[in-house]
Amino acid sequence: MTNIAIIGGHGKVALHLARLLTTAGHEVSSLIRNPEHAADVSATGATPLQADVENLSTDQLTTLLAGHDAIVWSAGAGGGSAERTYAVDRDAAIRSMVAAARAGIYRYVMVSYKGSRANHGASPDDGMFAYYEAKAAADDYLRATSLNWTILGPSALTLDAASGSIMVGSDGTGGDTSRENVALVAAAVLASDNSIGKFIEFTDGDVPVGEAIAAVH
Repeated sequence: MTNIAIIGGHGKVALHLARLLTTAGHEVSSLIRNPEHAADVSATGATPLQADVENLSTDQLTTLLAGHDAIVWSAGAGGGSAERTYAVDRDAAIRSMVAAARAGIYRYVMVSYKGSRANHGASPDDGMFAYYEAKAAADDYLRATSLNWTILGPSALTLDAASGSIMVGSDGTGGDTSRENVALVAAAVLASDNSIGKFIEFTDGDVPVGEAIAAVH
C-alpha cells in the first residue's frame, strides 16, 4: 500500500484519481483550500487535508507532506489574475518539489498540459500567457530536480466519461482528453517505473491506458 498526496484535491481530475487510488487499496491525502470541499474528498475514500498551498512556506509544506510516498500536483489557479497564476502554478508548485525532496518523497507526478514548453509561442497579450509561462517554469524546474518525476501533458480537457484509451505523442495540436482519462493515466504512471523522467503528451485515442503507458520510452 502506498500513501499518496494529491495537491489540488478538489479538482475534477483529482477527485477521479483519488477514487481510483483508494479503490486500488492506496491511502490518499487530498490537499484542499476550501474546507467546504472536504465532504466531496471524503466521498472518494481519500482523507481531506485543509492546506492553502499558495500561502504555505516550503517548511510548512515539508511538514504537511512528510510520510507520503508520492505526490501528484493537480492544482492550479484556474485562470484569473496573472499574479495568482504565477503564485500557484509556478511558485507553489516549485515549493512543493523542494518540500518533497526535503521530506524524502521522490515520486512526483505533475499534471501539466500538451505542448507545455518554454518556447510556447504565445504573445504576452494572450490571456493564457501567464499560465503557459508558469507551467513551463514549473515543469522545467521539476526536470532539473533529483525527484523521480513524470509530467503529464493532456490535450484540451473535457467532462466526457473515460474511454480508458489514449493516444500518446506530441504530434498535432488538436484533440481532447477526458478528465477521467487523465486520472487513469496518473494512476497508471504511479504504478509504472518506466514513466519516470518522461513528459507524456496524450489525447483520447484507441490504445488502452495501461498498454500505452507500458509502451512509453
